[in-house]
Amino acid sequence: MFGLFEKKYKYTTTMMIEGMMCGHCESHIADALRKVPGVEKVKASHIKKTAVISSDTPIDKELLRKAVDDTGYEVKDIK
Repeated sequence: MFGLFEKKYKYTTTMMIEGMMCGHCESHIADALRKVPGVEKVKASHIKKTAVISSDTPIDKELLRKAVDDTGYEVKDIK
């Protein structure tokens, strides 16, 4: 029922990220990714070692990589 009114996005990008150990790490990465132009939603998980980025427009994957790299974490893959 909660997902009934959740906004649907045209694009989803999943990043595999090394170095996240806790909720603070998730927040740090999510905050950095939200600053990338076009990013509308970010869900980071230290357990899955991922960040899922949602947007309505395509986003340059290198801008996403740079945002994470600048926080000190390592991007292993972007899909």
